[in-house]
Amino acid sequence: MRILHSIDELGEIGDLVVLAAGVFDGVHLGHQAVLGTAQSAARALNGTAVALTFDPHPATVLRPTEVPQLLTSTESKLHLFEKLGIENSLVVRFDAIFAATEASDFILQLTRSIPHLAGICIGRGWMFGKNRRGDASLLREMGIGNGFFTTEVEPIKMGEAIVSSTLIRKALLEGDLRTAMRMLGRNYSLSGKVQPGAQIGRKLGFPTANVALNNELLPPNGVYVVRANTSGESLKGVANLGTRPTLGDDHKRILEVHILDFTGDLYEHKIEVEFLEFLRPEIPFENKNALKNQIAQDVIKTREWFAENDRLR
Repeated sequence: MRILHSIDELGEIGDLVVLAAGVFDGVHLGHQAVLGTAQSAARALNGTAVALTFDPHPATVLRPTEVPQLLTSTESKLHLFEKLGIENSLVVRFDAIFAATEASDFILQLTRSIPHLAGICIGRGWMFGKNRRGDASLLREMGIGNGFFTTEVEPIKMGEAIVSSTLIRKALLEGDLRTAMRMLGRNYSLSGKVQPGAQIGRKLGFPTANVALNNELLPPNGVYVVRANTSGESLKGVANLGTRPTLGDDHKRILEVHILDFTGDLYEHKIEVEFLEFLRPEIPFENKNALKNQIAQDVIKTREWFAENDRLR
């Protein structure tokens, strides 16, 4: 996927362009509907769909004391765009200068930079520009004179609830992986590089990959059945997310993954950890031997979970 970092770069795309614009934190089902609408429109026009998003999250600048925990880093977001078939993404730097840009000026900048802007797709109720003055009505009004259409995509509902990043955050913080998974359209995951640790797990007979965490939202501390994706491989594993109270560590939360039946070296490899099932809370043990015995039980339960779920596929 081609990643653009300035609006002017959009002019290098020679086709008709249909933008899908939004923050897209989590790239949940509602976001996927916006992206999919842009892709469908672009295909019908023999054009190109471009995902337009922002970094950092706008709240970092607009409401610095109320910044939500992210569901996806920008890197993870772009990876998800690519998996959805998006071939071009524009990441707009959201800073104080950009926040002060009038919505109409932002639209004019788009039309001047994209000679063949055909359309802009947004989610229902999305607002943008200084003091959030930009909305679908303004886009439609300016589209008349600038030759682009506006599509405001209806939200996705699950029962009476509208799928949103806010509800997904709430579900994850409450440990409700299933609700989060249904709204995301996939398992919740965290990504990071595998970094060297104290190798305590290896000494206990259960070597772990210590995943360097970003600023993404963490589910509750505990032991989880996980799937670890790296270098094109999808590996079964069990993970501990927490502060390792038995080992007397500080209160920093750490994600450690024991991959079943794996003997390779993952140091410095990028790894995506999908959270599949909560097994138990993180608890302190009397000694390392008791911890070792419990990890052995966790591994057994993890194997049983995979055996059962593989059978049901």
